Amino acid sequence: MERERAVDRLESILDRVDQEPLPAPVREVWAYGDVALGLDPIDRLDVYLTKDVLLESDDEAAASFADRYGVQGVGSTVRASWAEAHPDRVRTSDNGYAAPEKCLGAELLAPAPADDPIHLEVCNASFEDNVTQRLRGALARDAYAEVIDPRGVCLWVDGERDTAAMERLRAGTFAMPTLPAALEMLGVDEEATAERIADAITTARAEQATTSVRGDMV
Repeated sequence: MERERAVDRLESILDRVDQEPLPAPVREVWAYGDVALGLDPIDRLDVYLTKDVLLESDDEAAASFADRYGVQGVGSTVRASWAEAHPDRVRTSDNGYAAPEKCLGAELLAPAPADDPIHLEVCNASFEDNVTQRLRGALARDAYAEVIDPRGVCLWVDGERDTAAMERLRAGTFAMPTLPAALEMLGVDEEATAERIADAITTARAEQATTSVRGDMV
């Protein structure tokens, strides 16, 4: 994807996050990986969302939506007002419950073609916290492909867009370390381990050729 088009896609995502309703409350939006490095073109546009859970459930809306569409969880896992306005964008997990991360993907990535190389990572934790937690877990299990590239740029937080960061991202002027160096800064003790993790991340990303969405809980 050409860099200019990738940043335009980021702008469109931020524009949509600024509006209501969304399937679930969003607290942070980050761009990480290739686009943060200033590459042109980029292999993949990686976007990270921190979402909050809904604080109140709507049992009446949940029952009504389930009766009409056969989907559970509307009004508790995703906003009923959003689902009623966009029933075609409601996505479910394997157990038939509305999946917030998939619904956010359907809302924020539309109308991008399904083969666009965009990955949306959705978690309840902030980007910085989740990067650290995932790295610790991956080191404990030797599951290196699960590590998130820590080289990210925060573009939106608590309703405020960072215009300066967006301008720098578009210009490609952020100075970022190599991936192994960034991992060592996070506490990976051995250079060889950092290299293996970097290789695993690169390989895993190369296998994702189309749009993808992943949900995570910390």
